[in-house]
Amino acid sequence: MFTADQNLVKKINQKTVLNQILANSPISRARLSEITGLNKSTVSSQVSTLIEKNLIFEIGQGQSSGGRKPVLLVFNKNAGYSIGIDIGVDNIIGILTDLEGNIVVDQFEEFENPSPKQTQDLLLAMVRKLIEQMPESPYGLVGIGVCVPGLVNNEEKIIFTPNLKWDDKVDLKELITAEFNVPVFIENEANAGAYGEKVFGSAKNYENLIYVSVGTGIGIGIIMNDTLYRGVNGFAGEMGHITIDLNGQKCSCGNRGCWELYASEKALMKSFPEKYKHASVKEIISLANQNDPEILMELQNFGYYLGIGLTSILNTFNPEAIIIRNDIAEALPMVLNSIRNSISSRIYHQLDNSYELLLSTLGQNAPALGASSITIEHFLEGFTA
Repeated sequence: MFTADQNLVKKINQKTVLNQILANSPISRARLSEITGLNKSTVSSQVSTLIEKNLIFEIGQGQSSGGRKPVLLVFNKNAGYSIGIDIGVDNIIGILTDLEGNIVVDQFEEFENPSPKQTQDLLLAMVRKLIEQMPESPYGLVGIGVCVPGLVNNEEKIIFTPNLKWDDKVDLKELITAEFNVPVFIENEANAGAYGEKVFGSAKNYENLIYVSVGTGIGIGIIMNDTLYRGVNGFAGEMGHITIDLNGQKCSCGNRGCWELYASEKALMKSFPEKYKHASVKEIISLANQNDPEILMELQNFGYYLGIGLTSILNTFNPEAIIIRNDIAEALPMVLNSIRNSISSRIYHQLDNSYELLLSTLGQNAPALGASSITIEHFLEGFTA
């Protein structure tokens, strides 16, 4: 029993030391002892173990505050690499990152109405391309994170993807694991995006936030007390399907009048006059910048309907920040202004000034970065679990 307790203490100490090096690199052993409260011999022992595991290394001497110059320690971000994949409705984004989440290689593939089999083939081909370009490292590929726009349960099974038309027989985790023999993690796209923004993006300084992904549908990722909230079964965040019109049109989820039928990017594109029906997002942004009145009117409505749903989110969660991920909103300030006005006209004034409304700083890479960072976290936890 004593041995087990000793091993547990060592693991806790190692995790503590590694986390502080990750947060404060470069850092000396003496400073680690001050921050962690661990004695110098314990810190020295754990540092030696982490150096042996190729997770940290020494870079030389720092400035002295009196006495010997301290030897500085740095996290070895190139000890291994992670892959993050974001499967969208009409594209796949793939990234290879180092252990600090820096993108080393990225891939982008567009497609139109592919079958589940075709999407899976594209996914596997993309992972192979990323692996081919992966630099040599002590641990190689530490894992693959994949996110999809749909329901993913706590066992990482894809249950429902209304905009991809997959069925519940698709076991993506098993397929990828069998092919590449590395740890694989499957997550909802909005959850992954929220995690990406929390670790690397505009949400770093917030403990309670809502990430809103606006594309073909609308999904939200919820961070509560610095932790991703998934709900009992893993389905939390499907607020694209809250009802904003009791007698509205039928949604693919089975409900009527869902928020995403009015405020998604797909709904926006449908709202444009016939002459713009086949315009791309880039073309719409360009027309807006040219002050096309028909385009500007529909963009105003887009922000209006987004604000309706966001008001419900603010009333429900009272977050510190809402982060919006959408190419059009990120490119056109008028959309964000329209959202603000829509919210302000509905919400009680005590809540109106209690949150930040922000745009994603990671853009289209947010979900893939989130998926990659989940993989990295599990890899590092493996050394201290």
